[in-house]
Amino acid sequence: MSRHRQNLLNIFNHALLAVNGRHCVATALREAPVNGPVVVIAIGKAAASMARGAEEVLGEQITDGLVITKYGHTGACRLTCLEAAHPVPDENSLVAGQALLDCLARNPQATTFLFLISGGASALVEVLPEGMDSGDLARINDWLLGSGLDIARMNRVRKSVSMIKGGRLATYLAGRATVGLLISDVIGDDPAVIGSGLLAATPADIMGLADINLPGWFSALSELAGPMPAASDPCFETIRLNVIASLNMACSAAAHKADALGYDVFLHPDLFCCDAESTGVRLATAVMRGANILHIWGGETVVELPAQPGRGGRNQHLALAAAISLQGHPDCLLLAAATDGTDGPTPDAGALVDGETLARGELSGVNAQACLQAFDAGSFLEASGDLINTGPTGTNVMDIVLGLKTH
Repeated sequence: MSRHRQNLLNIFNHALLAVNGRHCVATALREAPVNGPVVVIAIGKAAASMARGAEEVLGEQITDGLVITKYGHTGACRLTCLEAAHPVPDENSLVAGQALLDCLARNPQATTFLFLISGGASALVEVLPEGMDSGDLARINDWLLGSGLDIARMNRVRKSVSMIKGGRLATYLAGRATVGLLISDVIGDDPAVIGSGLLAATPADIMGLADINLPGWFSALSELAGPMPAASDPCFETIRLNVIASLNMACSAAAHKADALGYDVFLHPDLFCCDAESTGVRLATAVMRGANILHIWGGETVVELPAQPGRGGRNQHLALAAAISLQGHPDCLLLAAATDGTDGPTPDAGALVDGETLARGELSGVNAQACLQAFDAGSFLEASGDLINTGPTGTNVMDIVLGLKTH
């Protein structure tokens, strides 16, 4: 592996460490202590890591708790751990929802709750209104993943059919003292959007779904959950929320590491949020035509999937589109990866491509353009040896792209 490829991987890993759930929760609790007995509820892909940070600081203060996370992401913590499916929820997502309500119900009025919420919560835990079942839930999320909607619009749809999202979970707390520490995976770091806003009121002007082209079968489900609580509802008065890790923090850490490695750095202020393929071409072009610097971008693209997509995720799709543009430019590299370690329904975080990616992959008899058109970028990038596999990272702050021109 070339020095520059290894450096890009090191820069990405440094960014992950800066927003690691265990570290960020422990730091937040030391800076703003929670006194007395505490019930810890951690939900999301980074839930186990965040719970370990709480255990590290609070110790015996923790009297009860629950961790709800993705299959294979539990790690080692002493709280009860439940696993469910992501990105499409399953029956265990509903089991987790009932366990969450049971935990709230069995603890007394004087309880202080510490909620640790990260991206993925929308799929991992759910309580459905009467008239819906797990089949309806899976159908909605299958449609959402291929819809091309951004995460904010996806979460608005999820809120409309949930008894705990859109701030509805706050109504179950019955005025008990609650602290929420959040890792943001959304543009703007809005607690009402992170995890579909379990504990935050949704502003009235974005409650509706009129601007979203929904399938006809959805209309019968959209009214079952009833209205979301307004920001003025007393259920929010005892809840204090704080975003403790974000994409901005991760990108800033990447910039510091790149500078320490001797690169000239340009940290792009605008987040990317468009189609993965066109974004890959645009970013690759910026690398090729620009100066010999290291570019850092952050954001989250979208893909509109066909009925039978191949292997991959939005970062792999972006990376392969970039690799096609970079062909014949051996001095250019581009890394695109998800900070949670999973890109779409794959175990890979993304890919690190360069001007020779196409040549390497096509030695195995696969065609880059055909794979891109079939939304099968992962198959090509496996053949080229460019996939990145981090395993669970303990965080989730959207995606990072690093672009480098070396000569």
